[in-house]
Amino acid sequence: MKNLDGKVSVLLPAYNEAYHIKNNIEEAIRTFDEFGCDYEIVIIDDGSSDNTFEIATEVSKKYSRVFVKRNLSNFGKGRAIKKGFRYTSGKYIIFLDADMELHPGQLQTFFDIMRLDEVDVVIGSKMHPNSKIKYPLHRKIVSRVYFSLVKLMFGLPIHDTQTGLKLFKAEVLEKVLPKILVKEFAYDLEILVNAHHLGYRIAEAPVIVNSKKRYGRIRFKDIYKTWIDTLAIYYRLNILKYYDHPTQE
Repeated sequence: MKNLDGKVSVLLPAYNEAYHIKNNIEEAIRTFDEFGCDYEIVIIDDGSSDNTFEIATEVSKKYSRVFVKRNLSNFGKGRAIKKGFRYTSGKYIIFLDADMELHPGQLQTFFDIMRLDEVDVVIGSKMHPNSKIKYPLHRKIVSRVYFSLVKLMFGLPIHDTQTGLKLFKAEVLEKVLPKILVKEFAYDLEILVNAHHLGYRIAEAPVIVNSKKRYGRIRFKDIYKTWIDTLAIYYRLNILKYYDHPTQE
């Protein structure tokens, strides 16, 4: 990445991550320093009820490449991403989750795929045959059923939309984000559906998930909300033709 032809902007949305936000910001800084590229990190606190914002702000005072923005209420990850993107200046945009389940050191592979395959978007995929993940069986089953149906509905050339590590050319998000309405679970899907609809090329990369979480049962209301959002995206794409309309300035 030392010879990268442009700046990298990292969007790091965070909600109630006070316990490890400091260490994870500094780990991201070390990683991108090792890459040797020009970069910036934009942290978006999405209305945390703990002191995530205060800790991130203190860290940013030590590092000129780190910036912190804030939503006063918890609006959801999709809206946090849209807010953060307004403050970026890079040619390449990275989505990185604040919990660091997906270490940014994997991004060299993403950039290699973008360059060699000449694509506009590279997304981490837990479904990739070379990915290394440890998820409960019930979550794997739910994910596979969901993505099989998503593939039928939208014809996306990918097998996973929800993995948190993603790489975009900035021009893609400039076109796509103004149209995004989903704020929570299916916002990734709406971004990728819109990008694919506009003709941008998308590829997948394998990921290693360093998870220390204990995964409980999947909540019905989360499944319900995700499906409502998914059906709404389908309706906007195929019935309203919403994504074909010019964006209002």
